[in-house]
Amino acid sequence: MAAVAALIGDPARANILTALLDGRALTAKELAFAARVSPQTTSGHLTKLTGAGLLALEKQGRHRYFRLASPLVGQMMEAVMAFAGPDEQPRSTWRGGEALRTARTCYDHIAGRLGVALADVLTERGHVALTSDGGEVTPSGHAFLHEFGAEPVPGKRVFCRPCLDWSERRPHIAGRLGVALACRCFELGWIARQRDTRALAITAAGQDGFAARFGLNVAEFGRA
Repeated sequence: MAAVAALIGDPARANILTALLDGRALTAKELAFAARVSPQTTSGHLTKLTGAGLLALEKQGRHRYFRLASPLVGQMMEAVMAFAGPDEQPRSTWRGGEALRTARTCYDHIAGRLGVALADVLTERGHVALTSDGGEVTPSGHAFLHEFGAEPVPGKRVFCRPCLDWSERRPHIAGRLGVALACRCFELGWIARQRDTRALAITAAGQDGFAARFGLNVAEFGRA
């Protein structure tokens, strides 16, 4: 634990890991920009993070890409960020500012005000039952997810769990259920990735869709 804490306690390495929280793979050059250090220094950080099993290296031809080694790394980073509290004056523009708080990816599921609001609606309607360390979908929830087209696919990964949102200090939904909800919202064109940030854009179709399906007025999120 001490060794991992020492690794993520370095500001440059913390920036590298945070930049990868959306689940994408980035090059060393892109991560050097996120870390705000030289390419040479970034190379050393990447070697340490990869050697510790926090990052995975993928090679495609001459190109090398780095990504988080597993969802557990993302879960760890979100937990640390939740404990540390939101950064009111972020030093790195790539973090997304207010847009990052409104809606963002947390590895491969939706976080921010949007993610928390979706979790609230699903629990309030009795579709999902969340505990402190897990969750399950109720019969009405299975019917809703089937109709919505967001049924989780089978797999070894945990089915459903609450993930403490670092900006909202309340849980959004992670696990295979969180992935299914995010994928469906991407498929419907309700949310879209933004370049060089984990922040998600909520489209016009998304404003209508979230209102019709979940009763959410997402236009209010940015003014919360």
